[in-house]
Amino acid sequence: MRIIGGKYRSRVLAEFAGDDVRPTSDRAKESLFNILALKLHGARVLDLFAGSGALGLESLSRGAKEIVFNDCSKESLAIVKKNLASLKIGVGEEAKLSGSDYLVCLEGLRGQFDIIFIDPPYRFDFGVKALEKIAQRGILSENGIAVYERDRPFEGEVAGLEKYDERKYGKTYITFFRRVQE
Repeated sequence: MRIIGGKYRSRVLAEFAGDDVRPTSDRAKESLFNILALKLHGARVLDLFAGSGALGLESLSRGAKEIVFNDCSKESLAIVKKNLASLKIGVGEEAKLSGSDYLVCLEGLRGQFDIIFIDPPYRFDFGVKALEKIAQRGILSENGIAVYERDRPFEGEVAGLEKYDERKYGKTYITFFRRVQE
């Protein structure tokens, strides 16, 4: 796994093995970041189910100002720290770490985020609850984007958020949400 664009382009990232691990493919990641390109510079980003931190690190590489990496797995956070160290990014102002359950993390966050990545393990359907909490707490900025990755199309609605796009890459669906404008 590697960073595919920006300042850290082609840098290899540490990852962990296992059946539960499903990194976003380079093709899907390249398409995703082409869509997000105009939103990334100076953005505040939340990588809610960080795993190896690849989506947050790609965001930093492409100009995001701050990333909050959250994952309740100690192994995942150790890999995020290893990847940050390999890129010489200190934990502090640019990169913050949280080892909380996703709902606890969302409840404790301060301020708003311009991009929120929601990429939970496919075997758990945490995404809808995460989207509901994001809408309820108002943590997505006015022009922000929530990006939900899963193994099937998104059906249904989330109060306070509008699904405005969905793309399929192999077996992966990436769904884009924004705040409902009042």
